[in-house]
Amino acid sequence: MASPLLREKLERREFIVIPGLQDMIAATMAAKVGFDIVYGSGFWLTASSLGLPDAGIATYTQMLDRMATLVRSSGGAAVIADADTGYGGLLNVHHTVRGYEAAGVTAIQLEDQEFPKKCGHTPFKRCVPVQDMVDKIRVAAEAREDRKNFLIIARTDARAELGVDEALRRLEAYARAGADILFFEAPQSEDEMRRACEAFELPMMANMSDGGKTPMLGAQTLQEIGFSLAIYPSMTSLVAAAAMERALRHLKASGGSVAPGDDLFDFNEFCRRIGFEEVWDFEKRWAR
Repeated sequence: MASPLLREKLERREFIVIPGLQDMIAATMAAKVGFDIVYGSGFWLTASSLGLPDAGIATYTQMLDRMATLVRSSGGAAVIADADTGYGGLLNVHHTVRGYEAAGVTAIQLEDQEFPKKCGHTPFKRCVPVQDMVDKIRVAAEAREDRKNFLIIARTDARAELGVDEALRRLEAYARAGADILFFEAPQSEDEMRRACEAFELPMMANMSDGGKTPMLGAQTLQEIGFSLAIYPSMTSLVAAAAMERALRHLKASGGSVAPGDDLFDFNEFCRRIGFEEVWDFEKRWAR
């Protein structure tokens, strides 16, 4: 069942900062910190679970399993789920929406790239005709059961190949088709970001992708520009990768577990957070 939290925050015009999560350890940490809305990143969930690039290689069934696990692991947080192109044609979009909604996802993100799709901040992206994406948005809006709380996010990747004007034209068509949130992927300047926000009344989502093509701006600036929410899909993954590399280099060079200045999360607290206390209680109850 979709959480009403995202819809309610948007209605209150509360600016929403949303971390991207690549695995269930990140989900556990986000829950501890207190994030009540999180983002299931297709790029990083694919990288962490399959060791593959975000290039349309992961399947619907693989990502559905990953998103369902993310919902379960996020401590009750509302989950926005990346669904790429809907994993095929209109029938695939229909089943993707039904599957993600049944898994407990709150919002589904669909994009207008050709299949196989590419990461939004990498080269060689190509977009489908506008009408093809309009039909996907219409199918997605019709397929959902909870039309109030399960939200459709329409993303365009047209900026790279076709320019800003075409990207905005597409977003207008997607808004008319029934999208709840608009996502202008990979604008390359603050001026482009502002222009997109000024063009639409629907909530606009910003992608603050560390290392990507879009300027990294603070939440206050994004809100002033006109965005309603911002995802940070790569932050936790890149921070974790840097920390792991540093620790592994120290281990290889010295044979020691922890480098000076590095922190380790408390092992006992981590065990509690992923549910070991329930396991131990069960074992005590049924001990013979």
